[in-house]
Amino acid sequence: MFKKTLSLICIMSIFCLNAAPAFSACAAPCTDKTIAVEHLDVHKKAPCNIVTIKTDKKVIEQGNVLLFQFDEKFYSKCEKAGTIVHFSVPEALYTTEGTLLLPAGTKITAEVTKIEKPKWFNKNARVSLIFRQIILPDNTCIDIKAKPFTKDSKLKEGPWTTFGKVAVSTLSLGIIGTGAGVGLAFIPYPAKIGTGIAAGVSVGCGVGFLVGVITPGCHYKAKKGEDVYAVLLEEIPLCNK
Repeated sequence: MFKKTLSLICIMSIFCLNAAPAFSACAAPCTDKTIAVEHLDVHKKAPCNIVTIKTDKKVIEQGNVLLFQFDEKFYSKCEKAGTIVHFSVPEALYTTEGTLLLPAGTKITAEVTKIEKPKWFNKNARVSLIFRQIILPDNTCIDIKAKPFTKDSKLKEGPWTTFGKVAVSTLSLGIIGTGAGVGLAFIPYPAKIGTGIAAGVSVGCGVGFLVGVITPGCHYKAKKGEDVYAVLLEEIPLCNK
């Protein structure tokens, strides 16, 4: 009887020793608590502007919009899917409450996923890309997932570039038409040069406008330092240091 009792006591002691760490872990307070909710003011139309400040990290929530700049020239005509494009953060990023998120000198890498060539009837080229990684000045790498914050999530030339293309085509052929009109009017009837000019301008500009409208649109070009807004598809956790 004594041996059975002693065995039972030993078994209970072992169980208590094994259970103690688990109980302590459950009883220990969570160290990664939310201590503040702050905000970003990068783009007024951002789906989200919340930054959660926790004990161990700062979390830029999904839907926030960040501002990046091209670190190099980009020309869609010379690029293809799979190309890695480099960006940088133009200046240190702080919340409106003053918490530093990304220091100056932070780099961003993105991957081109698709390039749609210019199409007939003045449809401009479109570039699809995904922002993949943040590289902090101390070489710490953080994976991200973001896309351009545009209407169709693609980079393309704006309407003013398209307008300029049509205007150049209209002006160029207008000048050619004017010269042709002057020549045709001068040969038989020098006195009717004015009529020839009017006819040449009208026909040349009309043809130039039509050519500018129906021909393929513009390739996408970006200069070094050109701004691009990106919307986060996932949250970004940044460790407190």
